[in-house]
This record gives sequence, C-alpha cells and structure tokens, in this order.
Amino acid sequence: MARTWTRRALLGSGLVVLTGVGGAGGYGVGIYLDNDATTVSDAADPVALPKGSRASAPAKRVVPDTTKALSADSLNYKTREFVVTEAVKSAVRVRVPSNWSYTLPEPKVGRFTDPTGRRYIRIGAGFALDRSPEQRMATKMSDLNSVPADQMLTIKSSDVDPQTKSATLVYTFVPENVVRHVIVRWVANGNGDCMFELAVTGLPQDRVALEAILKQAEESAYREDSDL
Repeated sequence: MARTWTRRALLGSGLVVLTGVGGAGGYGVGIYLDNDATTVSDAADPVALPKGSRASAPAKRVVPDTTKALSADSLNYKTREFVVTEAVKSAVRVRVPSNWSYTLPEPKVGRFTDPTGRRYIRIGAGFALDRSPEQRMATKMSDLNSVPADQMLTIKSSDVDPQTKSATLVYTFVPENVVRHVIVRWVANGNGDCMFELAVTGLPQDRVALEAILKQAEESAYREDSDL
C-alpha cells in the first residue's frame, strides 16, 4: 500500500491533507527516474568524530571564494523525480534549479548540484514518520557537536516555526579551505511529523539565493511511500 504526503496543501490552506493512495496512486502517473545522473565533486558535509574522540584545534587557513554570488532572480526551476529508501521506499517529486545535476550519494538522499560544484541541495526522505522536525534538528545539532574543530563549524541560528512546526538550522563550516553556508529544513506534515529533510549548501554570498531554492523545494516537495 502506498502512502502519499505533500507540502503544497499546508502552504495553500494552512493544513496538510494526508491521503492514503493504493498501488500506483498519488498523482495518477508512474514515477519517472531521472537518467541524467552525473558524478560531481563533493564538498563534504561536516563529519563528526567517533564518540570519545577529542577534536583538534583549528589549523587551516581560510581562503575567501570570490565567486560572484548566485542570483535568485537568475534561477529557473523544473520538477524532478527520484526514489530514495531507508525505512520505506519514497518516490519524491520536488522543484529544483533546472540546470543542476542529479546524483544519489546515499540511498536515502537525492542531491542536485550546480554546474560549478559549489552549490547543491540534498533531499532526504524514506525515513519513518515518527519524529517531529524539532526532534530531528536536535539530533543533528548533537551530531554537529562532535565535528572536529578544524572544520570551524559555527551555528548561526536554529528555530521552529510555531505554525507549520517545521524546523530550520543555519550553520557555516570549512570542509577544506573555503567557508560553506548551509541551511537545513525539516518539513512537517499535518500530524507534526517530519516528512522531509532539505539541506541547501553554497557560499556565504549565496545566502539569498539559497533561501529561495529552499523555499521552492519546501513548497513543492511531494513524497509517496511504499514498503521496501
């Protein structure tokens, strides 16, 4: 039995409608898998040390990336579809920048990367709908506490929307020698459970465009679940 969830109903009416759909239901069409997956250079997400390890002191030299800021007004979007798996199989539909390439870095995450390799968005699904966005954010923040000091991770903000119950975490880190700006949003369904983890990464000067990309993804994200 397939189950579907969409963010659009929440934004349009203030409520999310959870609709159980049998078989190949959902939007009434089959799930199309993107065939233009490509390999791109990966600016790693922060990597936590094993528990009990001690973080080393910062030792790297930060090099400013003077690349021109990504312009929100210059972005065109298109709907992309892919499948991720963890506790369940989630067929995902979401709007992302039209010229960003698709990869599947891990079974539960779809990733779209810009042509320069400097910006990307990760869409996580496939997990059970049994925790709130706030709980998932708390787990992420706990994990970030173990990130080595030489990645210079700084939490900029964390908050939970009192109306939608979605949670947002903003931080920067230095995976190599260039600062990366990250916005993570855990999107709630109508029951208050987290149904998506969206994370957009770029340069500090891309902040406005990253927020626009995240908004497009949040407003369009659709998930249809089925058993593994």
